[in-house]
Amino acid sequence: MNNKSKGIGGINLIACLLLLAAMYWFMGQTGGQKNDFSYYDFEAALKAGEVSEVVIEPNKVVPTGTLVIKLENEEAEKLYVSDVKEIEELLQSYKVDYELEDVPQESVFVTAILPTLLMIGAAFILFTMMGKQGGGMNAKAMNFGKSRAKMSTETDNKVTFENVAGLHEEKEDLEEIVDFLREPGKYTRVGARIPKGVLLEGPPGTGKTLLAKAVAGEAKVPFFSISGSDFVEMFVGVGASRVRDLFQEAKENAPCIIFIDEIDAVARRRGTGMGGGHDEREQTLNQLLVEMDGFGVNEGIIVMAATNRVDILDPAILRPGRFDRKVMVGRPDVKGRYEILQVHAKGKPLGDDVDLQQIAQTTAGFTGADLENLLNESAIYAAKEGRAYLKQEDIRHAFVKIGIGSEKKSRVISDKEKKITAYHEAGHAILFHVLPDVGPVYSVSIIPTGVGAAGYTMPLPEKDEMFNTKGKMLQDIVVSLGGRVAEEMIFDDITTGASQDIKQATAYAKAMVTKFGMSDQVGLINYDNDSDEVFVGRDFGKTSRGYGEQVATMIDMEVKRIIDECYAKAKSILKENEKILHSCAELLLEKEKIPREEFEALF
Repeated sequence: MNNKSKGIGGINLIACLLLLAAMYWFMGQTGGQKNDFSYYDFEAALKAGEVSEVVIEPNKVVPTGTLVIKLENEEAEKLYVSDVKEIEELLQSYKVDYELEDVPQESVFVTAILPTLLMIGAAFILFTMMGKQGGGMNAKAMNFGKSRAKMSTETDNKVTFENVAGLHEEKEDLEEIVDFLREPGKYTRVGARIPKGVLLEGPPGTGKTLLAKAVAGEAKVPFFSISGSDFVEMFVGVGASRVRDLFQEAKENAPCIIFIDEIDAVARRRGTGMGGGHDEREQTLNQLLVEMDGFGVNEGIIVMAATNRVDILDPAILRPGRFDRKVMVGRPDVKGRYEILQVHAKGKPLGDDVDLQQIAQTTAGFTGADLENLLNESAIYAAKEGRAYLKQEDIRHAFVKIGIGSEKKSRVISDKEKKITAYHEAGHAILFHVLPDVGPVYSVSIIPTGVGAAGYTMPLPEKDEMFNTKGKMLQDIVVSLGGRVAEEMIFDDITTGASQDIKQATAYAKAMVTKFGMSDQVGLINYDNDSDEVFVGRDFGKTSRGYGEQVATMIDMEVKRIIDECYAKAKSILKENEKILHSCAELLLEKEKIPREEFEALF
């Protein structure tokens, strides 16, 4: 329980005590409980001679009073009367002994001090609670413009470059930053200026945030971490105030590192026509630009930021003097994936058949986060099976689950649909195997998946490729159309199951024509306009298409020509391998899922 809660609890206790005291005092003033012994009962007892003694207690409000009546049967009754004098005369007429007490005189404490104390206590509690409420609101208002960055010191941050696997060149680029933070005098003596800002760019999950933590851990300096979205609020000026407060706090702890994660949330390109010049995000960005460019050489504050959308950042923040060093954190290669798998395999008992080197070779395109997820899903599957260690089969299962989706084996499918799906996937698989630049096939299945597909054919890229060739892209289109071709060949009919394949083939063909200059008819001109998206940092007034109707017609004709030629090639290859097409479909109908070895045995 915090101090504020304790303070509120103490005030509530005092309030309850004061309330009980007030109730007790009030009840004492009103005389307590009601009595059932009436005046008529008193007269009847007098007439019957049952009253032995009476004590008269006059009230301070004359002539009222209280009678304490003792009866012959030794019972005592109490009676409130309006006229004590009249009672005296009545008792004298019946010759009953009575005792008349003095009129009670209330003390100064009861008449003056106690009511005053109760009023002062109630006022104190009221003003204290109002002050706390107002103070809390004022404190919130005062803290609204404060920075929300979390500072971790040398004792908190245990991450070093040893914890970062597979990013050798990236770590080399950042070692200069660490060296400057450790020995700034070595650089300033020769007039060198260390980069004021380092921008880590790359796909999600590649380890940008981990690299920033490792730099702070290696340099053993304070590390301020904050998200770009933490600056922006609905109130104009709050983001700029938080930027000022963040850098002021950093100056007090220099040398240090400020790390802004997902900086595209606050540093997006200005002038999009959305929100005007008084937009809160733009004011925050302006303050960030001023703070970053206002440092001296020896202040020792380095700003690091991470983003996967560097294309929409404002040019002013990318210039030298702000983020003047950019480190590209890309997807790891085979060697990097193997090192990352070794890191994430620690603490996971692996079976003898698990080959991390083979997994690294078959996970081309995976990021560090993907590899961690792969091993984690494998461990979950092994635990679900009741095993205390991981097998290669667990990793295969997780590989399919991540790449395709969970298999829905309980879904009921008719025999006709199963047969159509079997020939559809067999068409894809045969083209993957026959064409030289795609494949080989990892697994073929007609079990429905969680993504809505009736089956899947998963290829297995065995090497990393930096770029695509025209021949490979054409082969990808041929493979995409293989399912539709197989349906048409076998059933003389087509289904909607190839809709995603057609969409993918069209996207490939259009990119070849408009983006990569792979069409002789259109030429080496880029007609792609996907980069001119509105709402992601581009100008609102730009036209959606930068070419005329004649060029658009030419592009459409070229895309259609590429699709038609690839369709014809796919049909030709499947006709040559029609016997294998039937064998593969029959095997799928029998086993529902076949691995690479069984599929290649068909050839």
